[in-house]
Amino acid sequence: MATFAPRPTRQKISTTISPAASSYLDGLIQEGKVRTLAEAIDYAIEQLRVYENRERLANDTAAYFDNMTGEEAAEERRLESALSQSSEGIDFDR
Repeated sequence: MATFAPRPTRQKISTTISPAASSYLDGLIQEGKVRTLAEAIDYAIEQLRVYENRERLANDTAAYFDNMTGEEAAEERRLESALSQSSEGIDFDR
């Protein structure tokens, strides 16, 4: 179960949400991922932030490789080959 440390100061908000959003937040509580509606909102926002960060990293990585010069791409391939050879025989599942 996700636990969130109590925050000394929390911002009070009053809003309306769609039935689907309400159902999702209620589901988080029923599944035991959170204990309260406030925790469910915090959890959902944290998950969104993780997703956005991963998406940003993927886009930045793609842009990095798309903007490489031929010389940089050749060096990247050399590093890839060296890493691949040095990691042969390593059991990453152990």
